[in-house]
Amino acid sequence: MAFLVVGPAALGLALVPVVREPRQQELPSLVVDDISQLNPITVDSVLVPTTVDEIATAVARNDGPIAIGGGRHSMGGQIATDGAFFIDMRRFDKVLEVDRQARTVRVQAGATWRQIQEAIDPLDLSIKIMQSYSNFTVGGSLSVNAHGRYVGSGPLITAVRSIKVVLADGSVVEASPTINRDIFYGTIGGYGGIGVIIEATLDLAGNTRVKRETGLMPIARYARYFRDGIQGQSAPMFHNANIFAPDFTDVRVVTYNRTDEPVSITERLRPADASYRLNRLAYWVQSEMPLGSSIEQYVLDPMYFAGSPVSWRNYEASYDVAELEPASRGSSTYLLQEYFVPQDRFDEFVPHMRMILRAHQVNVMDISIRYALQDPGSLLAWARQDVFAFVIYYKLDTNSGALADELAWTRELTDAALSVNGSFYLPYRLNATVEQFARAYPRAGEFVALKRRVDPTGKFRNRLIERYLQ
Repeated sequence: MAFLVVGPAALGLALVPVVREPRQQELPSLVVDDISQLNPITVDSVLVPTTVDEIATAVARNDGPIAIGGGRHSMGGQIATDGAFFIDMRRFDKVLEVDRQARTVRVQAGATWRQIQEAIDPLDLSIKIMQSYSNFTVGGSLSVNAHGRYVGSGPLITAVRSIKVVLADGSVVEASPTINRDIFYGTIGGYGGIGVIIEATLDLAGNTRVKRETGLMPIARYARYFRDGIQGQSAPMFHNANIFAPDFTDVRVVTYNRTDEPVSITERLRPADASYRLNRLAYWVQSEMPLGSSIEQYVLDPMYFAGSPVSWRNYEASYDVAELEPASRGSSTYLLQEYFVPQDRFDEFVPHMRMILRAHQVNVMDISIRYALQDPGSLLAWARQDVFAFVIYYKLDTNSGALADELAWTRELTDAALSVNGSFYLPYRLNATVEQFARAYPRAGEFVALKRRVDPTGKFRNRLIERYLQ
């Protein structure tokens, strides 16, 4: 019989047999890494829990460091630290309850958004707010306070009714905007520094039909276009704009409007087992061929956005992150950076971004512009006011010279965002200086004070916590 605890730090903990037969012989590795494959971290032991008691007992008995991992899509060591007792939450993944009348769903933190979609789609319900890709775990998305392309919405925290958290002493507390508010606003967006999120109750919406409308324009027109044509309108459900590299002067705007027209795409959800070989080929062409960016802008992009298909909201919210995955991450890797800029400073930031990316010849494959409303109160809020998000997807060689240059241009972009009273997102590479972090996250001191109160010995740690929040 196989068990789900390995490593010396697990001694003395009651072992629970593997329940799911197809995975019975799998043993957790003591080296954990994230999707970037740039941050292998050797941990002391691994727990793959399936019950609350396992998590609470493990936390109470271990003095730390304790780290928590889900889908592992952060890219800078946010999931672990050296020598940690690592809790792998991916088997703690039940959809517990769907309340059709209240339009809520209660789930364990290791569940993916795709699992929720499969449970609620037959009820004609949809997730109110989530990121673009459905593979991430709920707990991971809450820990980074994710956002998506939903028009008129803010960070994920605005669609959370309540959470349950295991604190450092092993106690389980419920937290919401009205109950244990400090735990709620510290844990969501808190990167596992306050406790282990074990459960969440989330808002749902109706699964309406949406019609895609697209267009091209100079980026100099975009801020006004968004303000006058998208913001505050009732029809748009999803919206983003894609900036074309390497000139960064033109954008494709993409809006999914609510519609009563019949669907032209009959699938309710995107296939869970789709092949993405053509996506990989397209990214290779764009990032490696001499005229790759031109081929992307003038050939591939018009082909992809031809027509105005009508689909279900759940179909458009069920993208698979595998479509972004390269064939190999050996000598190069694909990464993300994200910068947040106040709405009225958009046109001020763009020239700085363009200059920096051109000067460093960053191999940018896509920059997606999103919009998010102000965060209601999380201590590590990235949206201190209504903001545009610039999501930069790029290819990076993994040699020392390329990594050093990445450190330089990401810090320059961080300074550019800070100069317009903006911020940067924490799930990615830990390149920002401590001073830059302090400017971008002015309530970090409150987070540290809360952590000292509920985790006085500093059990919950990862490389992000150790770099910026000790």
